Amino acid sequence: MRSPGPRQGRVARDPAYSGLPGWVLVPAAAGAAFVVVPLLALGLRVDWSRFGELLGSPSSLAALTLSLQTSAAATLACLVLGVPMALVLARRRFPGRQVVRSLALLPLVLPPVVGGIALLYTFGRRGLLGQTLDVLGFPVAFTSLAVVLAQTFVALPFLVVSLEGTLRSVGQRYEAVAATLGAPPSTVLWRVTLPLVLPGLLSGAVLSFARALGEFGATITFAGSLQGVTRTLPLEIYLRQVDDPDAAMALSLVLVAVAIGITVATARLGERAHR
Repeated sequence: MRSPGPRQGRVARDPAYSGLPGWVLVPAAAGAAFVVVPLLALGLRVDWSRFGELLGSPSSLAALTLSLQTSAAATLACLVLGVPMALVLARRRFPGRQVVRSLALLPLVLPPVVGGIALLYTFGRRGLLGQTLDVLGFPVAFTSLAVVLAQTFVALPFLVVSLEGTLRSVGQRYEAVAATLGAPPSTVLWRVTLPLVLPGLLSGAVLSFARALGEFGATITFAGSLQGVTRTLPLEIYLRQVDDPDAAMALSLVLVAVAIGITVATARLGERAHR
């Protein structure tokens, strides 16, 4: 094998060298434009002179408040359910683990409307569990709780995927050392495992919150669109697009701004996780 020449050695040591052919920049730029240009068009069409007025309407404020509250509750539910799921999938070996993992991640590829119908036939008044809950005086469908359940259903896999990947990347060396020193499993989990994967856990929680905030299909199918009760911000934007497009664009920009902030926060958390 020929040894690299002086020029090849300099290229390999160049920190700016990417190893990519120049033509790759063309489709990469086209992909970036495909995302940025529609957002730019949205910003150009907004009536900025009425922006505060459009956002300050009672229905808009009610939808924004409800979205933030239900998304926060859904994120908490994702943490309570998703952290144990990710731990089991990453650390336990059992028959059918891949099948269980596929089922847990199914909402990632399932149309949200289908998820909403599945929830309706589970928790609706005539659903598998809904009949019993309704008799007990705890109706679920078409309530704010239904919004939280719909958001949790679609957002849970984001937390599981993010945390499971982090758990696999950090390995079990420190956990094994702590167990060797006599720490019980619960102590290892709280004092070693979770602090090690905290950046990945926070990243997954942020992604889950973002997915819950933008949920539409499962929410409108399972919870409906009752103002102040189940009408979240995406539903408000959809309804406003018909009779008040200016308000719909202003509210859309709010979601875009939140999405950008979440993307930046997730990227920073990802950098911390890989240090």
